[in-house]
This record gives sequence, structure tokens and C-alpha cells, in this order.
Amino acid sequence: MRIDDVGGMRIARFGEGERLVIAVHGITASLMAWKAVAAELPEGWSLVAMDLAGRGHSAGLAGPYGLPRHATDVLRVAEHVGAGPDAVLTGHSMGAYVAALAGAQRDFARVVLVDGGLPMPLIPGSDPDEMLETTLGPALARLTKTFPSAEAYVDFFKAHPAFAGHWSPLVEEYVRYDVTGPEGALRSRAMPEAVREDGRWLLTEDAAIAAALEAIKSPLHLLRAPRGLLNQDVGMHPDALAAAWTARLPELRDELVPDCNHYTILFDDRCAALVADRLTG
Repeated sequence: MRIDDVGGMRIARFGEGERLVIAVHGITASLMAWKAVAAELPEGWSLVAMDLAGRGHSAGLAGPYGLPRHATDVLRVAEHVGAGPDAVLTGHSMGAYVAALAGAQRDFARVVLVDGGLPMPLIPGSDPDEMLETTLGPALARLTKTFPSAEAYVDFFKAHPAFAGHWSPLVEEYVRYDVTGPEGALRSRAMPEAVREDGRWLLTEDAAIAAALEAIKSPLHLLRAPRGLLNQDVGMHPDALAAAWTARLPELRDELVPDCNHYTILFDDRCAALVADRLTG
């Protein structure tokens, strides 16, 4: 892994191949979310990931946040690393929405949305802030919580339903990368205000997301996990939502990745290998 910096934003390159994958992480994640997928890339490829503003080692970048800002940053990274039209753009969870916004602005060999990217409109009359607490409440609580040691932070994640039975050295490396602060008061690097601002944008700007999807000229591929954030039976993008969008965008290729949840689609060896294959195949 080679580390670089673009205007205070940390980027990392996994691999030495000339063909590039530009990868965007989720709402409370970091560039380390992509390491398992990068390890499965075939010869001749490498993956470039970044810590988005307000996360990881880019946490010091000030707002305003919002997904259009992240899409602009992604395009700056692509230009910085010399990503041409043969590069692939991908994003996971919130990163898939960022990838959709970026992919609408320039051509890539393909755009691959991993368990995210399809608009999920608010129920009419719903309060966005209340919905934010409903959907991101546990994650937001973690961001304001402190831990006595890095081991305690790791143990907190080991108890997460999505990682039960799926813990690995790569998951632990991802978790340890996220922890910061003085011993006795460690916390996540992700900034709560960044997560709130981005989450609110996601909940209120479904028309902008739809317009971006319709503007993408590159081949568009959706990879879905059948299980959700907490390993529940309903995934982030249920079959009905995916079917509605494949009807609306006939060029959208929809694929369910079996036996994974919202997180293990990137971390499980088998799922990561499938994602890598769809990025490069």
C-alpha cells in the first residue's frame, strides 16, 4: 500500500498494475474498507481508495460536506493518479451514491455500485432528522463514544452482528485504522458532523441521485448483498427496489451476491473475489 495526499485528503494505492479502480468507501468507513477487494484484483490492476473528508486520515478537512463535495474530491483523485477512460469507478454504501454523482460527470470503463447507489426517497411527511436517527442512530452513537483502549474498540466491533462469525485480520486492520485519540479516551476518526450532513443529503436529495444515474454513460453494474447492515434478512436494496430501477434503466446490470451482508460483501474472501472480478472482468 502506497500512501499519497491530495489537498489534505489521504489516498492509498493497492497494487502496481496500470489499469486502475477508483474506489469510494461508506459513510463511517475509510479507504481500508477496500483492502480485501484490492487483494483479489488480477495482475495488471491496482486500486486507488481515499479517506473522504471527515473520515480516516482526512478527518481534518473542514466542511461543508455533502455528496457533491465528495464526488468532486473523487474526480480530483482520479485526475491526480492519471485515471483515463479505461479506469473503473466503484463505491460501497454511501460511496456508491458518490460514485454515481462522479460517474455522471465523466466517462469510465464502467461504474460499479456495491450495495448502494439507488435512491430511497423519504416517506412523505417524514422528518429527515428523525429518519437519520432511525437509520444511523447506532453508528452516530459510536462516533461520540470513547473507549479505554484500541482492544476495547476492536471488541466493540467484534460484537457487531454483521461481523459475527466473519471476523478476520483484514477486518481488524480496518477497525484499528479508524481509532484515534489519547489512551483511555479513544474514538473513531469519523467526524459526527460529516456523517450527519452526508446522511441528511442522502435522505433529501433522491431526485439528484436519480438524475445522476440517468446521466451515466458508462456501463453501470449494481452488486447487492441479500442481508443488511445488522445482518438482517432484508438488504439495503431489496429486490423490488432493484427491479424498479432496472426497468427504469434497462442498461443497469443488477446482480445479487449470495451469502453476504452489507459489510461482508467487501470483507469475506469469496464475496471480495466476486466484487474484484466484476470490477475488472
